Amino acid sequence: MKLGTAIAEILKREGIEILCGYPVNHLIEYAANANIRPIMVRQERIGLHMADAISRVTSGRTIGAFCMQHGPGAENAMGGVAQCFGESVPVLVMPMGYARRISNIEPNFNSSQAMKAFSKSSEPIILAAEVANIFRRAFTKLKNGRGGPVIVEIPSDMWNEEVPEPLNYTPVLRTRSGADPVHVKEAAALLVNAKRPVIYAGQGIHYARAWPQLKRLAERLAIPVTTSLGGKSSFPETHPLSLGSGGLAVPRAVPKFLAEADVIFGIGCSFTETSFGLVGDAGLVLDALLEEIGKTVTTDRDTSAVAREIAASHKEWLEKWMPKLTSNAAPLNPYRVLWDLQHTVDIRSTIITHDAGSPRDQLSPFWKPVEPLSYIGWGKTTQLGYGLGLAMGAKLARPDKLCINVWGDAAIGFTGMDFETAVREKIPIMSILLNNFSMAIELKVMPVSTEKYRSTDISGDYAAMARAFGGYGERITSAEDIVPAIRRGIQKTREGTPVLLEFITSKETEVSRPGT
Repeated sequence: MKLGTAIAEILKREGIEILCGYPVNHLIEYAANANIRPIMVRQERIGLHMADAISRVTSGRTIGAFCMQHGPGAENAMGGVAQCFGESVPVLVMPMGYARRISNIEPNFNSSQAMKAFSKSSEPIILAAEVANIFRRAFTKLKNGRGGPVIVEIPSDMWNEEVPEPLNYTPVLRTRSGADPVHVKEAAALLVNAKRPVIYAGQGIHYARAWPQLKRLAERLAIPVTTSLGGKSSFPETHPLSLGSGGLAVPRAVPKFLAEADVIFGIGCSFTETSFGLVGDAGLVLDALLEEIGKTVTTDRDTSAVAREIAASHKEWLEKWMPKLTSNAAPLNPYRVLWDLQHTVDIRSTIITHDAGSPRDQLSPFWKPVEPLSYIGWGKTTQLGYGLGLAMGAKLARPDKLCINVWGDAAIGFTGMDFETAVREKIPIMSILLNNFSMAIELKVMPVSTEKYRSTDISGDYAAMARAFGGYGERITSAEDIVPAIRRGIQKTREGTPVLLEFITSKETEVSRPGT
């Protein structure tokens, strides 16, 4: 069989049903012939973001896949690959490459070399007979250990090469490892004897699907829980032991409890700079830890005292922010828009993500997810425009959910053309745009250029753009219209139409940071 036929068959055997991409990459045709749905984007970065979300909202059980042309297509995709690397997301990236004869001649762009620095592994196909071994190695990296993008480059002179039949490929096993029992015992003793412990849960909880174990641990020892942005929704934020999520913007309870903690137990997180002792799958580690703790703590500890302390902190903090969250001002306060959004949608059937900067910092402290994988949090490399592709990928993977991205007028300038992709590919997301006609958070660092040259001013009628693309677009300027507009938008998504709601907002720059 031809190389492309073999690759498409391998993808099918590994459970891939969607291939995001941009031509020319001949794998698109081979995949379509094998009934793998190709999704064509307007720029490569968005396709990677969509594949990224497919992996995220399935806990990596379905691997997101993306392919693109050699040369400029691969070059333009680098930011999306780097984002997957920064966020530890397993995505299969299959760029075309220059013909083998000239692949190492400058200035030809060699993807498997150029992307090696920010991928989990990177390899070209140079012999058709090795295709099964190459993809076996690729999927082993994708399914095991810490997530990250994997590159398999397909030189443009390989497509007519023959792969021996029958194709010898069996899907790769997903293997989990546990922690050393000695270390588990030490960690259990620390937690049992701690006076003011805090659990810090990262996105490893999502990939291990260890949500029940996390909840059991918190309740057994009455330990408050905070999460990273990536780990947000791994613990229900309506739970009495929830402190909320961390990030640049935080609920007041997060820094308070972390500062007073005598033990901080991180699970499914890296702490970025340093590796700590319990190395293993978050689910297996928590199972072992719960078993060890159960030897001495046989019933759940009383949570009432710590729950009251958490509730008091939340109450005091929310009272301070309530004037913004319920403001009737015009232009609209973005906090009011997001507060009304949270109280209008069905939280349990919604997946939401933010964009970089203000949308992230205005959404993450106040949005309270209750279901796992219902919040796609991120922020390591903060590419503007990332949220649109994430929402579309989430909708492809979970068509039963209302999938929302929240972004600003700066972010839509980066990737807004791909709203047309949502229309063309019939991906009915709801896009919430906070438009203040400004790069608001840059105002403090660009006062002279703003005063003299209006360098932070940006503009556009984005609701009109959405309508021009064939979607539903609406511009909202008054507080009384926020909820009705959201309800209209939800209905339009149910009818299969992508929605962009453009809220005209103030240049709000206050963020809920420690001490506020």
